[in-house]
Amino acid sequence: MPSNIRQPDRWLSFALAFVGGYGDASSFVLARTFTGHVTGNLVLAAIAAAVHDWRAALGHLSAIITFLIGIFLSLFVARPLKASQLLPSIMGIEVILMVAASLSLASDVAHRVAMFVICMSLALGLQNGAFRRVGGISVHTTYLTGMMTSLITTEAERYASEVLPPPAPTSDPKVGLLLGIWISFVLGAGTGATMVLHFKALGLLGAPLLLIALALRELQS
Repeated sequence: MPSNIRQPDRWLSFALAFVGGYGDASSFVLARTFTGHVTGNLVLAAIAAAVHDWRAALGHLSAIITFLIGIFLSLFVARPLKASQLLPSIMGIEVILMVAASLSLASDVAHRVAMFVICMSLALGLQNGAFRRVGGISVHTTYLTGMMTSLITTEAERYASEVLPPPAPTSDPKVGLLLGIWISFVLGAGTGATMVLHFKALGLLGAPLLLIALALRELQS
């Protein structure tokens, strides 16, 4: 394994991808809205608009806007902090937002679904903006489409540009990293969906517990 991808960074990316899948699947089960990426919500908003369900369309659009706001906010949070403080700080904010999302949906307050979607979208947007590179490789831990497209394109271009085949098959650390993130995201999505199906909104609290453990680990490293 090349030295530019440290093992702790790999495992951190896998853990955050698990959280991303957990949060996104939980949000869809509980609120029928994706809170970890944009594309799915654009499609859902278009479908809702086509059937004149303007309330649902507005909900999906609010998730998109809040997710993008979270990405921008992560850049402002990063400015006054040292590099070692950024991720623990973002994880701490994520924990607060996810707990607030879970408790608001479990309560009887008005607009609890909207509050849930906004808190979750903001949390995952912050995570996506704060954790973007591992060993010089661009990664996303809340959605997978862009990474898989980049991986396939890179590999296709590399093989197309080779005049002679390589002398021996070599393992690409980028492939292993992105495959690990993909598997972790899918496992997180399955776990999140299972938890909220059994425990409703309180099942979401599994993600904040993992984030607390990751933040403590980062502070000690």
